[in-house]
Amino acid sequence: MPNAPTAKGRATRARIVEGAAEVLREQGVAFTTLDDIRSRTGTSKSQLFHYFPDGKDELLLAVAQFEADRVLEDQQPHLGRLDSWESWQQWRDVVVERYEIQGDNCPLGALFLQVGRSRPGARAIVTELMRQWQEQLARGMRALQTNGLVSPALDVDRTAAALLAGIQGGVTIMMSTGDSTHLKAALDTGIEHLRATASVPTAHRPVRT
Repeated sequence: MPNAPTAKGRATRARIVEGAAEVLREQGVAFTTLDDIRSRTGTSKSQLFHYFPDGKDELLLAVAQFEADRVLEDQQPHLGRLDSWESWQQWRDVVVERYEIQGDNCPLGALFLQVGRSRPGARAIVTELMRQWQEQLARGMRALQTNGLVSPALDVDRTAAALLAGIQGGVTIMMSTGDSTHLKAALDTGIEHLRATASVPTAHRPVRT
């Protein structure tokens, strides 16, 4: 395909997006201009519009995708190997730490307010993020089932959806209050629910910590 982006072109676009994400985190979406982004990334106006023909909104959507990917990346490697109670506890701690560090400044939320959550592109990014997150939680729960640590009768998909909903609710409250208590409660209660379904013999039950 003659119009397919080259490796160099993909690298340049990625550099612009990453640089834009840094500026937006520092200055906020409402106060960041394309000139700020061009200055940070060392790109000309023509180069910027070559990669983002529709201008700032298209670039903001690209940064939103970058930030959405980062949500999952920040939970690794723990999110990808939830096969023991220890790994679930490590993942829980990483999630709490991530959002406590983020505080009330949510780059992803700010980006969607700017471009509009109802736009097809923005909605698709959120939908895919939640799908992947729930899928990885469900995969972890199935790993627990395989290891005999939770009941084989557990409705994995429904439980993963409920846990993700609890996390999102806890994050929303924390952003409004500055208090991570509700986020911790959602995570702890979700993990305790999993433990309560354990079907292994008593002698082999994991010790609660």
